[in-house]
Amino acid sequence: MSLLPFDLPPAFLAAATRSPEWAAWVDGVPRTVRELLDEWDLTVDGEPMHGWTSLVVPVRADGRAAVLKVAWPHEECQHEILALQHWHGRGAVLMLRADPRRNAMLLERLSTRDLTQLPDVDACEIIAGLYGQLHVPAPPQMLTLSSYVGRYTDDLARLPRDAPIPRRIVDQALHLGRDLAGDPATNGTLIHGDLHFENVLAGDRSPWLAIDPQPVSGDPHYEVDMLLFNRWDEIVASGDVREAVRRRFHTAVDVAGLDEERARDWVIVREVHNAMWAIEDGETERVTTAIAIIKAVQD
Repeated sequence: MSLLPFDLPPAFLAAATRSPEWAAWVDGVPRTVRELLDEWDLTVDGEPMHGWTSLVVPVRADGRAAVLKVAWPHEECQHEILALQHWHGRGAVLMLRADPRRNAMLLERLSTRDLTQLPDVDACEIIAGLYGQLHVPAPPQMLTLSSYVGRYTDDLARLPRDAPIPRRIVDQALHLGRDLAGDPATNGTLIHGDLHFENVLAGDRSPWLAIDPQPVSGDPHYEVDMLLFNRWDEIVASGDVREAVRRRFHTAVDVAGLDEERARDWVIVREVHNAMWAIEDGETERVTTAIAIIKAVQD
């Protein structure tokens, strides 16, 4: 007999093919969900959904519409529970209950409507407007952005000189990355870390709320780059890549009151890191996108 009153989505089950560790986690998810449904007295209230690293089950808790999220325990989300607890619903989905040991959360249920359904510049305005609520002093337990950028910059220094990205751009990113890794302002603010158009959903108590953070103690300017490469097909379709990128960039910077030069530095660093990983994965199109974004914000 199945442990659950629903079938797991085939695409979620396919995650088991990623590695033995993934296979073991996926295999254990039904038991984890069953235990949490029983322990938290939850009633399944819809078909399950999933992302790349989590299963989300619509439930009712004491008559309230909610969702049960069980996530793969990876480095980027290890402080998701802490961040949601810290925000307590300000600009983000409200966490009702959590079990850190099982990386599980009971969250308020939001709409499935996200910001991909709005014009991109309007969506950038909304996300930039959320920055002020989300960017608060970081709890001391948070991992630091400087530790990440330092590690990635060290990796970049080992990039072959014949890699398909202009060497002047690589050298610029190395210089900026080292400066940012050593800058005290790179740490100290709780940032979402993955705040793009699909990670903002419509809500009842607030028009738009952020979900699925990959939080660190960081720099608010780090967030802007996520708005530039997502929905890239729309930028290409505009017929003027430079202008479309710059419109999103300046919208976010202006609405959030950020420093334009510092935001630009972070875009360059992040996009060169993205290009480095794309080269490793053989994704030549992503390398081209990164170079186009860097040139657009600097021209």
